[in-house]
Amino acid sequence: MANAVNVLVVTGNGTNCERETAHAARLAGADTVDVRMIWDLLAGEVRLQGYQLLCLPGGFLDGDDLGAAKAAAIRWRHARVGEGGDKLVDQLQSFIDAGNLVLGICNGFQLMAKLGLVPATNALAAAGAGTPQQASLGVNDSGRFEDRWVRLEVDPESPCVFTRGLTSLEVPVRHGEGKVILGDADTAAAIESGHLAPVRYADGSGASTEDYPANPNGSAGGIAGLCDPTGRCFGLMPHPEAFTHRTNHPRWTRRSDLPEEGAGLAIFRNAVSYIQQ
Repeated sequence: MANAVNVLVVTGNGTNCERETAHAARLAGADTVDVRMIWDLLAGEVRLQGYQLLCLPGGFLDGDDLGAAKAAAIRWRHARVGEGGDKLVDQLQSFIDAGNLVLGICNGFQLMAKLGLVPATNALAAAGAGTPQQASLGVNDSGRFEDRWVRLEVDPESPCVFTRGLTSLEVPVRHGEGKVILGDADTAAAIESGHLAPVRYADGSGASTEDYPANPNGSAGGIAGLCDPTGRCFGLMPHPEAFTHRTNHPRWTRRSDLPEEGAGLAIFRNAVSYIQQ
């Protein structure tokens, strides 16, 4: 009998893609999908334990003050559950250590990077403090918000459980701060050797690119997302939840080659399948 798949989608403070993310998880076969405010976690009304997939959807967390998702990362790192309870980041670390999955999309990816969940190539900091930040997301090279569809090249050697079996994806981006910035050369080398960049922006030939507009933000090496060495924590700037049906595609009336199921749904199906097994 397959394991139950319980998904928690965390919203609030400017998040605006929680419904699409929850819908994608349901379409992918999750048994339970709960959408809860971050304040429900902080009040102790819901805990991460009991779920197998945590989704951090896109939006404009705290108005992107201090930089995209920075204020939210501070809240996750230092806020306590209830009065005198455990830190929320400790609860998150226990959730990950138990073998569960985390998916961050757009602002959720920015949050994961600033919490140190991806690429997480270095050792843990002080016990319960999470991992040090190794990557960030900066302002697009274009200097403006980019809302366009992009092609993604998928690394078949990546440990990422969310991209297993995929070779390419076509999904939209919607961000003003999506340029991946790595802390140092050692981090960049670890990402390359560990195949921790599962998806990269690709040109018309399918090759990774740094050229605009195929690469909407200027990320070096075309990096569009990062995972940790276990492959269970994955964040990406593009929005897979925005392409779950062929009619989501802007050219669906002109293209006869589009399957009924949108390509982005595969990300969620892979997660559900991994948990079930």
